[in-house]
Parts: sequence; C-alpha cells; structure tokens
Amino acid sequence: MAMIPATDDSPLTPDVDVTTSATPVSPSGAQPDLSKTASAMQSVRARSANLTVLTVLAVLYTLFFARDFLLPIVFALLLSFLFSPVVRALAQIHVPAPLGAGLIIIVILSVIGSGAFGLSGSIRDWAATAPQTLAIAEAKLGRLVRPLQRASNTAEQVAHAAAAAAGSSASSKPTQVVMQGPSLAARAFGTTQRSVASVLEVLILLYFLLAAGDLFLQKLIKVLPNLGEKRKAVQIARETESAISTYLLTAAAVNIGEGLVVAGVMYLWKMPDPPLWGALVALFEFIPYLGALALVVILAVAALATFDSIAHALLVPASFLLINLIQGNFVSPLLLGHRLSLNPVALFVGLAFWFWIWGIPGAFIAVPLLATFKIFCDHIESLASVGEFLGQRDVDERRSVVRMT
Repeated sequence: MAMIPATDDSPLTPDVDVTTSATPVSPSGAQPDLSKTASAMQSVRARSANLTVLTVLAVLYTLFFARDFLLPIVFALLLSFLFSPVVRALAQIHVPAPLGAGLIIIVILSVIGSGAFGLSGSIRDWAATAPQTLAIAEAKLGRLVRPLQRASNTAEQVAHAAAAAAGSSASSKPTQVVMQGPSLAARAFGTTQRSVASVLEVLILLYFLLAAGDLFLQKLIKVLPNLGEKRKAVQIARETESAISTYLLTAAAVNIGEGLVVAGVMYLWKMPDPPLWGALVALFEFIPYLGALALVVILAVAALATFDSIAHALLVPASFLLINLIQGNFVSPLLLGHRLSLNPVALFVGLAFWFWIWGIPGAFIAVPLLATFKIFCDHIESLASVGEFLGQRDVDERRSVVRMT
C-alpha cells in the first residue's frame, strides 16, 4: 500500500515510515480460532461466572447506596427475632399480639429514656471538659514519650535548617486559608436528630413486625407446593428464630454483666461516674476487637486526667482489659457453646466488611448478622458447609489435625 509523504511542516503531522510492512511473527504458527473463542464465551460455565460476578457487584452496590433504607429494617428484624418469643408467650395468656407488641415497645422506650436521662449529666460534663481532659492526659503521656518527642523535634529542626539553606526566604508570608467547619454543638445536634429519627423508625417497624405475628410465615407456607416442604419451612423458621433469640439474649446479658463488673471496678478505683463506664462497656462490647480497643484508649485518657499517679491511672485500662479477656475466653464460650460461636477469622472479615459497607452501625450489627447467617446455614443442607466454616473448631477437629500432622 503506497503512502503519500506529508508536506505539511506542522508539528501535529504524524511521521509515517512508508517503507515498513507488517509480517507475521511465525508464518507456520497456529492461527487464532475465533469460533472456539466465541463458543467458550457463550458456554454455560462462562455465563454462570459472569452472572455471579454481576450479582455480587449489584448486591454490594445496593447494600452501600441503600444503607439509609436498609439499616432500620435490619435492626428491626433482629429485634423481632429477639422479642417474637415474648409476644407468643403473652399470647398464650390471652394477650393479643398487637397489645403485646405495644407493651414491648413501651418497655424499650422506658429503658432508653431512663438510661439517657440518667447518663445525660455525666455525658454532658465529660463533653464540656473534653479539651482540658485531653490536654492533661497529653501532658502526662509526654513524660513517657519524651525521648520520642526529642527525636521528633530534632528532625523538625534539621528540616527547617535544610529549607533555609535552600533559599526559601520569601519577602512576604503566604496567605493562610483556614477552613472552619460547623461547630461541635451543631454536629452533635444534627447527629442527635438523625439518631432519634432512626430509632423511631426502627421502633415503628418493630411494632408492626411483632403485631403481625406469624403472618409472613403463614404466607410462605401457603405458597409452598407440598406438605413436606411446608413442615420443613415451619421447622427451619422456628429453630432459626429460637437460636437467634437465644444468641442475642445471651450476648446482651454477657455484655450487661461485663458492664456491671467494670462499673464496680471503676468505683473501687475511684473513677468518676462508674455507671457511665459500665454503660459504655455494655454498648461497645457489641463491636468485637475494635470496641475493646476503643474502650482501653478512652479509659486510659480519662484515668490520666483524673489521677496524679501514672501507675494508678494505667491500672484502670489494665483492669478492663483483664475483665475483657476473661469474658472473651471463658464466659462467652461457656454460655454460647460451640454451635453459636464464630470463627475469629470469619468474624474479623465480617466486621471489616460491614464496617466498610455501613460504617459504625454496621460494626454494631456485624456479629448478629454473621450469627444469623451461620444459624440459617446450619439448617439448610446445601449451606451446611458454609455454616461449618463460620463456626469454631471443636476438640475432635483439633485431635484429628494433631494426628494427621
């Protein structure tokens, strides 16, 4: 193919070598068969893999962008699993389901209201003195990290000297622009408004779920074709609900018990507002690993600002850490057992996933969601392997692994 040389001297004119020609790397080599490629792309396995990838991406995007809509529904469903046995127990003594659901909502509102009223003063005092508390704690921690501060100051002096030697002396200082965001009070007020609205939405949805009773289960049984599947659906629904309610109730009782123990220890260490620390422990313990780490940091800062002795102050987070280790390694496994315990690796991955998808609320409900999914898998034969993977390794598995090695 002949090429006409360009006569335009513009720099945008391409430089083309008309003497070159394209030849195959190996004339005797195998040529690509496009028909085989097309048939492979149109196979059942390829279509299944593509459909699986698209489904996973669609689920992830839906969970992320619809979090404001899905979070209250998930919270309400988990609470309905917890309180549905109570509604049925009230129905056995001739209390209608709508009335029983209303009584449960009133009890929940009373507990939330009394807790908020009782702790509001302590929270307000700590929030007001937070800057002074952080300054005092930083000053006391400075005694422990003074060598590191000296090294940091030396590095800064070297950097300033190097900048001055490079001739960075300007005639006038550059203008600094300070971006001032909303005040702390405005942020807290906005967050409080959103939190109150979310709590009301959860409670309203919870009331309708509890008042409806077995409506959705009855509808599911009605659409199933044969009697065997209907019985299996009822059995799975009852056992799953019972196991989930047992897990949530046990976990809440363990966290509240740990909070009471920590409150008593804080009282013995003469920490101010022991009920506040107990309530924080009961709340933060729903977040595995990260909740305990955050409490250690908060207790360390508060103790350093309260006590003059650093050794006395460090005993406060150390005491909580000891109580948490006893609870996590002895109390929870004893009460929950192997069936409701979760694999630490799967637990950490699930916590990271739900925190990434839904933030702090997702971290709070990560463990109940994983436990719910595990219990559901344990009752479905095709998903039993997934439930086994999520569970802890029992003694027989340890012995078999030791024998194999």
